[in-house]
Amino acid sequence: MSPTPETPRDLVGIGIGPFNLSFAALAHPLGELDTVFYDQRPAFDWHPGLLIDGTTVQVPFLADLVTLADPTSPWSFLNYLRARDRLFPFYFAEHFHIQRAEYDAYCRWVSQNLPALHFGHQVDAVRFNPERDVFEVDFTQLDADGEAEALGRTLTRNIVLGIGTEPYVPDPLKPLVDAPGVPVHHAADYLDHRAELLTAGHITVVGSGQSGAEIFLDLLRARPAGRERLTWIGRTEAFAPMEYSKLGLEHFTPDYTRYFHALAEPVRDRLATTQWQLHKGIGADTLAAIHDELYRRTLHGGWPDTVLTPGVRVRTAGRIANTRVELHLEHLEQNTRDRLTTDAVVLATGYRERPLDRLLTGLDPYLRRDSRDRPRVDAQFRLDLDPAVTGAGCHIHVQNAERHTHGVGAPDLGLAAWRSATILNSLTGTEPYPLPARTAFTSFGLETRQPQIPSARRPKTLTPLLDGI
Repeated sequence: MSPTPETPRDLVGIGIGPFNLSFAALAHPLGELDTVFYDQRPAFDWHPGLLIDGTTVQVPFLADLVTLADPTSPWSFLNYLRARDRLFPFYFAEHFHIQRAEYDAYCRWVSQNLPALHFGHQVDAVRFNPERDVFEVDFTQLDADGEAEALGRTLTRNIVLGIGTEPYVPDPLKPLVDAPGVPVHHAADYLDHRAELLTAGHITVVGSGQSGAEIFLDLLRARPAGRERLTWIGRTEAFAPMEYSKLGLEHFTPDYTRYFHALAEPVRDRLATTQWQLHKGIGADTLAAIHDELYRRTLHGGWPDTVLTPGVRVRTAGRIANTRVELHLEHLEQNTRDRLTTDAVVLATGYRERPLDRLLTGLDPYLRRDSRDRPRVDAQFRLDLDPAVTGAGCHIHVQNAERHTHGVGAPDLGLAAWRSATILNSLTGTEPYPLPARTAFTSFGLETRQPQIPSARRPKTLTPLLDGI
């Protein structure tokens, strides 16, 4: 029986990106939980502007929405392939890393089959009602055109925030992005403007991470040899490969997440500035493809008309006439400055966590913060709230809003299922999803770890397979 508006739900999810979709998929078989999830978009989509042909997800397909917490779940990527009669083609393709467009299609398949998901619902405010010991979640139901259709309110004891990230535009370039008709676009909108960009005389890509590399490669492949007219700049000291060694990847395990969370706040903040290559570098395959394409264009003599310069930041930017852009550049190591005139700019400058304050203004008196005014988040991914709230059994969990407390794994798809299972275990007070006590060979701290010795190293008796053995 569906609850009336006066009956509190067990949980309201706000935002339906991959992380809350993972949570909804793992919560679905737990019939005792009454959940609902809201998202203002009309349907699920995952970085549609960056689904460039051939680009792959940077984690293995096992890092789907559920498998690393429950390999038997009907919402696994392998079951998606089975439902599409594509298991054998995938088996023979031998792809450990799937294409982004395929990951997006898989997530849309899950989102279309989970009844608790409600798209076209914009959450406007969250408050705590101390008289009833519940959260009040106010929302606006939107029509097909995104216009307000109806207002609603849901009562709930728990909330899980998965509002995701938003494109980051450096301050010097914000006026150009906001100005109509100026060919400066964030990478999040790349495919929407690709045809227009390809007609530009000269194109500049700003940003030295994976998105910048993929966009530069896509533009390079589409431009004629000798007339590429492409510039690629970024702040990092090099177009550096992402750390992808097997032990390096153990920074994306629950073991490291727990270790990082237990560190002192100043230590966590210092580490966050030194670990960029774990998640902001470029895939080695992409770097190789760029070099191969550039080399191919030298086979008949000459060099491609491209400039690739790391260690550069954009100081200021402005318009020339109505169509051209002038970038004022500074080389961080040389301490030199220059100007670059270009016809179009793509900002592969990444994403930032959406501030929780926009949504949680009504909870500000209850919210505990750290020395830098950021929300405190405990080991179960719960915001640190006043005991007046938590004592009533009400909690707010966060997904991908806790990098400052949980480290580089916060935005990583590979930890989605584990984090969702951790929250569900905490929420139910039981263990619907048993989780491993150890996940890495690396011991990140000096705590004594007892060796795990099997109770029986060998069977007591051996049954011969053939007579006479």
